[in-house]
Amino acid sequence: MACGDREQGGGMNGKLVLTASIALFVGAIAAVGPAAPQGFKPSRPVEFIVHGGPGSGVDVTARFVNSVLEKEKLLPVRSLVVNKPGGGGAVAAAFLAEKKGDTHTIAFFTSLWIAGSLTSKEARVQFHELTPIARLILDPAVIVVKADSPYRTLSEFIEAAKKTPGQLRQAGGSIESRDNLIRLLLQRSTGASWTYIPFPGGGERVAAVLGGHANIYFTDAQEVREYLRNGSMRPIAQMGDRRMPEHPSVPTVQEAGYGIPIVRSMRGVVAPPGAPREVAEYWENVFERMVKTDAWRKYLSDNQIEDGFQKGAALARSAEEFIIQRREIFKEAGIQMYR
Repeated sequence: MACGDREQGGGMNGKLVLTASIALFVGAIAAVGPAAPQGFKPSRPVEFIVHGGPGSGVDVTARFVNSVLEKEKLLPVRSLVVNKPGGGGAVAAAFLAEKKGDTHTIAFFTSLWIAGSLTSKEARVQFHELTPIARLILDPAVIVVKADSPYRTLSEFIEAAKKTPGQLRQAGGSIESRDNLIRLLLQRSTGASWTYIPFPGGGERVAAVLGGHANIYFTDAQEVREYLRNGSMRPIAQMGDRRMPEHPSVPTVQEAGYGIPIVRSMRGVVAPPGAPREVAEYWENVFERMVKTDAWRKYLSDNQIEDGFQKGAALARSAEEFIIQRREIFKEAGIQMYR
């Protein structure tokens, strides 16, 4: 599954909780929404909600997905990307939740949608309230530095951080983001300490590293691909099961000697709460056809992204397992949870 290499849930009690949670979630999916008209097809433009601003990583991916849907004529109507940035996905999730039963609105989610409600008092929507359509992507992470950085390996960076506690700086996102979780886990396992500087978007984080305002950046490989290829950034470690083909000489964090959990990330599509069953099935089939196109396969290969396709019921199970793993990691990292 997409949610970690170690067994989740803490033994038999955890397995029982996981089984019960999945049963409730999948049962809810089976019960959501009335049946849609037979042979449902969109009859007006579809809104594709994105929680990042224009040019953000999630926006770029969503717009590519949208272009494939259009190029391959997988929809009978136009689909329009609508940006609803803010709150680490909370604004977009709340907007989608208000569209309950709407058959012409879908959204592109990331792991922040799933984990964010655990750590935010203000979060109004939990992932299981939405209608899961498809998981599309599993994102490998890469740890990068500026090309002229003195740190050639992750070990060199960590040893420097031990000698100068709090002096080195990491560019990152929100507290529940994968980059911050990796930082906290590494700090707890090594005793090193460095400062975390949150930025609202990937562009600002990249600029901080290239401008010398941050020493290191943990991110999706896709977000820094251009900078790795043009030589302005350099990878020093990877976070995943295996090394990415584009960086065969760069070790994983675990290969570098740090036995922390693999912190995974996923992206996909959800619909509003209460989506009629036939509508959900229609969208599942659309995205199942999309992931088989040559354009999509090339996109995955070019961006070093792992194919993570799952239909709605399997996505629901993955999301529940993901939440259980994130609870464990948040607890291990010392992050306060509210749910």
